[in-house]
Amino acid sequence: MGSGRILVAQGGGPTAVINQSLVGVALEARRFRDVTRVYGALHGVRGIVDEEFVDLTQETSHNLELVAATPSSALGSTRDKPDEQYCAEIFHVLRAHEIEHFFYIGGNDSSDTVRIVSEQARAAGYPLRAIHIPKTIDNDLVGSDHTPGFPSAARFVAQAFAGANLDNASLPGVYVGVVMGRHAGFLTAAAALGKKFPDDGPHLIYVPERTFELERFLADVKETYARHGRCVIAVSEGIHDASGAPIATLLAKDVEKDAHGNVQLSGTGALADLLCDAIKARLGIKRVRGDTFGYLQRSFIGCVSDVDQREAREVGEKAVQHAFWGERDGSVAIRRTGFYSADYALLPLTDVAGKTRTMEDEFIAANGTDVTDAFRLYLRPLLGSGMPDAFRLRCARVPKILKP
Repeated sequence: MGSGRILVAQGGGPTAVINQSLVGVALEARRFRDVTRVYGALHGVRGIVDEEFVDLTQETSHNLELVAATPSSALGSTRDKPDEQYCAEIFHVLRAHEIEHFFYIGGNDSSDTVRIVSEQARAAGYPLRAIHIPKTIDNDLVGSDHTPGFPSAARFVAQAFAGANLDNASLPGVYVGVVMGRHAGFLTAAAALGKKFPDDGPHLIYVPERTFELERFLADVKETYARHGRCVIAVSEGIHDASGAPIATLLAKDVEKDAHGNVQLSGTGALADLLCDAIKARLGIKRVRGDTFGYLQRSFIGCVSDVDQREAREVGEKAVQHAFWGERDGSVAIRRTGFYSADYALLPLTDVAGKTRTMEDEFIAANGTDVTDAFRLYLRPLLGSGMPDAFRLRCARVPKILKP
């Protein structure tokens, strides 16, 4: 007879639905009578090594449901990227607290952490079941049709660009919106779902799956502006040149780096400002504006996909079921069936850990500045119900008298 203790933690950037997965674990675990305690680690793996645990068993179901519908990470998160030694500390704590089931909600790095801890437990002969629960707005986990958190962030991006397009149509000029996505352009591409009429923006979309050339970019903007009298542009923060160098580093004077040594792309307005400056200087267009969506798109309350909420809950529930009924560790993956429904599989951790998915070629238009209908069909059912729509006046012209 085991201890019946399980531990769940949240890692990486928060999302609008990550708490659905947390609550899915907590409530589903209560259905198993072998479970005696459901612990939550504060601030991810950092909270595990510091033994900062809370007892979720004492939470009421009602309060858990309220938390589930609230964006961001209720337990707090971390950007720590554990190596072998760090994971050894995690395993040491898990063993000391007699944790027999470990659930980690997160992205690529989180799946790798689960893999290492799983291997260490197996080598030590300790009966630990370790399950990775997917989460990332970048939609870049290998093996999944899509990742919880992405649909809600995509819904925000689509609606934000629909609004930016309406604003730009009222006061024509050039608008540049920079969207998260270091290596994968799924979220930036979601801007295309905000279009209703053929001449709506975004007129140009740039993703990191394609090489960015400043001269070609300026030519695209010039041609679009000449054709429409305005231009709305969606740009991924991770756009790069032929050598792989981020455009932000090539145009900026000062480059900020994060704790992992990566160039800081999110949370600054540098790229938008630099592109706007280039448009003004080289094309002579006066009305040029830029925004960086930054953290807004991750946990924006009131803009959540109901499909995303449901699936985020289910991956948490499925993780518990796999842990108690299955015979192996793994990563929960969403599989698309029909149009539209989802099923869930448990993938080997080695198939997911440390790997990055990028947009498939079939989703990117041949000109490299738009998405295909295949992408629109892929994303539309994920955005959920009740997407707002924009309409236009039909503008029946009144004949001029003084200036015919």
